[in-house]
Amino acid sequence: MEQKVSVWKANLNSGLILGLVGIVYSLIMYFLDLSFNRVQGYIFLLVQIALLFYLVKSYRDNYLNGYITYGQALGAGVIICLYSALLLAVFTYILYAVIDPGLAEKQLAFTEEMMLERGMPQVQIDAGMAVQKKIMVPPVIAVMGIFGSMLTGTIMSLLIGIFVRKEGNPLIEA
Repeated sequence: MEQKVSVWKANLNSGLILGLVGIVYSLIMYFLDLSFNRVQGYIFLLVQIALLFYLVKSYRDNYLNGYITYGQALGAGVIICLYSALLLAVFTYILYAVIDPGLAEKQLAFTEEMMLERGMPQVQIDAGMAVQKKIMVPPVIAVMGIFGSMLTGTIMSLLIGIFVRKEGNPLIEA
């Protein structure tokens, strides 16, 4: 008799893999001082999409006998991204609280510089920076990272599910 594995348990390793890749990439960008480089963010987004595609496809092939519905693919992708987001949130907290407590200040300076480049009035910049200073603390950054990762992960899973889905013929299976 075939044993069914929970979608949560089956995708735990995949989520950890995606999270570890994110941590390694973040550390490389941190050590190369490219943390605030937008192009690197887009490159990592492409890496995430490719890796998530492979992980959902692997779930389909290894646990679902090569067949997966769009909903199952979406669910698997979101679960993988949840595990990854939780792992990345812990890393982000450690990065901002332990490894480099001054990183939040660097990010605030970068944000202020971007506002100045856009030509925003000083009053608007001051108001924006006041809000930024309140939320640029490690616990808030980590929690916001979870929500941001989940939003991005859900959108990626919606797209990936289109390409990974492979439904069998119900007449042949019966």
